[in-house]
Amino acid sequence: MAAYADISGFCKSASLQEIEAHGHVFTPGRYVGAEEIEDDGIPFEEKMAKLSAELYEQMGEAQELDATIRRNLEALGYGE
Repeated sequence: MAAYADISGFCKSASLQEIEAHGHVFTPGRYVGAEEIEDDGIPFEEKMAKLSAELYEQMGEAQELDATIRRNLEALGYGE
């Protein structure tokens, strides 16, 4: 069995002194923190534009799939 290790953004073994220093508040973020994310070098605006375009494309596909499912259900006699 592997030895325990704190994992940033996931788990941390806090000491009683740390808990006391935070006024006995057990909010995980005070102890666990956030996972470090490697910078990919892509500017935020560029990344956001790409991700938004991808999301809108997927939303369009979802509408098409919903329409297909409705048609199939209606064909089986389960329409609204």
